[in-house]
Amino acid sequence: MQRWRGLEDIPQDWGRSVVTIGSYDGVHRGHQLIIGRAVARARELGVPSVVVTFDPHPSEVVRPGSHPPILAPYDRRAELMAGLGVDALLILPFTAEFSQLSPADFIVKVLVDKLHARAVIEGPNFRFGHKAAGNVHFLRELGGTYDYEVDVVDLVERGEAGGGVPFSSTLARRLVAEGDMDGAAEILGRPHRVEGVVVRGAQRGRELGYPTANVETRPHTAIPADGVYAGWLTADGERMPAAISVGTNIQFDATDRTVEAYAIDRIGLDLYGKHVTVDFLAYVRGMAKFESLDGLLEAIADDVKRARVLTETYDAPRRVQ
Repeated sequence: MQRWRGLEDIPQDWGRSVVTIGSYDGVHRGHQLIIGRAVARARELGVPSVVVTFDPHPSEVVRPGSHPPILAPYDRRAELMAGLGVDALLILPFTAEFSQLSPADFIVKVLVDKLHARAVIEGPNFRFGHKAAGNVHFLRELGGTYDYEVDVVDLVERGEAGGGVPFSSTLARRLVAEGDMDGAAEILGRPHRVEGVVVRGAQRGRELGYPTANVETRPHTAIPADGVYAGWLTADGERMPAAISVGTNIQFDATDRTVEAYAIDRIGLDLYGKHVTVDFLAYVRGMAKFESLDGLLEAIADDVKRARVLTETYDAPRRVQ
């Protein structure tokens, strides 16, 4: 998959293409449907598919300081999009100047002059241009002038019985923040992931016989609620079942909020300075302060036992069609 950073990176001889535009944080199941439709339409037309997204998140520019928690960093989004068959990813730097583009100017500058759109695939709530004044109706209206078609993909509803709740990044962020990893995975189509470099912590886990990888997560990462979780720690391409702790370690009156993962039954791991990923499968219990060290050790042993069972019996969700 080609990756472009800004309009100037697009090859000058780029021909017609099928385009979809959005923040696409999380590349959740609704996003997968839209992107999948774009890929399928591109193959029907014999042209490449392009996903256009923005950095930073538009809300950070329009409302400074309001950056929503990130469900997936750009490298992860690119990996997921490549898995869906996308041919090119265009990341547009979202600046104050760019935010002033009218919907018509956005269409001409991005879709017509640079990407030569043959078709544009979007969800029904897609908005673009200055003050988000553009919508799919306006996009379709100008399609007649600039020779591109518009296909609107219905949002997917959560749950087998529907319920009227559309898949959305906002809902996924809320569920992650609440520690509802089942609900978040239902929307994302996979367990929620955080990533970062392993740094040295207080090393209390090592002293207790459960050495943990203290993960320094990226800024604005969507971190689950405080508690203990079952999941996986991946380092150097190896995925290991893990018991994961999120919080301030109230047992020892710590104040820094951390994400620490214990690789179950692994001895002698040296992960300091390495980039790792942590996938959250299920909530195990909330944070608690124990009256004795024996009580803490008993709880940790039970956490590890439950995490081992949960990861061993995990049934990966099927990709939405």
